[in-house]
Amino acid sequence: MTQRRTGGGCLFLVIVLSVLGIAYHLWERGTSVTPAGVTTSDGAGRYVALGDSYTASPGTGRPAGAPPGCDRSDNNYPSLLAAKLRPAEFADVSCGGATTEHLTGEQKTRDGINAPQLDAIESDTTLVTVGIGGNDVGFVGFAGQCATQLQTASPCKTQLTAGGRDQLAERITAAADRLGGILDRIRSKAPEARIVVVGYPTVLPDDNAGCWPVLPVGEGDVAYFRDSLKRLNTKLQETAKRHEAGFADMSTASKGHDMCSAANRRWVEGPAPSVPAAPLHPNARGEEGMAEVIGKLLKLA
Repeated sequence: MTQRRTGGGCLFLVIVLSVLGIAYHLWERGTSVTPAGVTTSDGAGRYVALGDSYTASPGTGRPAGAPPGCDRSDNNYPSLLAAKLRPAEFADVSCGGATTEHLTGEQKTRDGINAPQLDAIESDTTLVTVGIGGNDVGFVGFAGQCATQLQTASPCKTQLTAGGRDQLAERITAAADRLGGILDRIRSKAPEARIVVVGYPTVLPDDNAGCWPVLPVGEGDVAYFRDSLKRLNTKLQETAKRHEAGFADMSTASKGHDMCSAANRRWVEGPAPSVPAAPLHPNARGEEGMAEVIGKLLKLA
């Protein structure tokens, strides 16, 4: 009897440790565990997409949803993902220019007001994707300010790191902290939902020369902004992990598809897009690639 109880206890311990090991492995990868019985496919579940212009994808397709000022396209990665999932309900409330503040507060656009994006999340929501943070840092806004006629110059880095402070690093940390609180709010509103934080794709190449003079940004600033975007993606991934959300790593998947790559390869357009897209934003190919990354994370492919 004693031996049987001991054996049973060992077996139970092995099972428990195995389950814990699997759970830790998933958490370590930043992949959220979908609650048993909860699906977002084939006519079941509710998918809500939150995010900024990298999610909305202005100019890549036909205008979709309201308000028009959000510049949301019908072929952005949420729409492509929804077409593959076929959930019972789909709500894309992403909006160009959105910051983390616009997830909880309304956003005024040039043509209409976008309600707080979290308003779209209901208790029966089963999947939420969140692509946000770049506008908190101000990456696109700095592009015009950094233009220079001297390829070796770095006016933006000089300005933003003056006095021993790195302003972009500070903004990245603040944005990640706000996102953490927002992920908790999403979880409280939709306890059964799987949450995926969507990272940003690679915009600048490893070569500090970039694509001069098409992009008139000096080598020092190219390196500074490339490293800052990498820092933002790292912070987003860490935040997702701490708050039990998944993370879609777009940077790795888009390596070699930056704005300086060949026109038939790039995911992100330069200052003068060669195909329909907003300057310095993903094109239709990029949105397709991002949808594929999230699909693989959700085990759709």
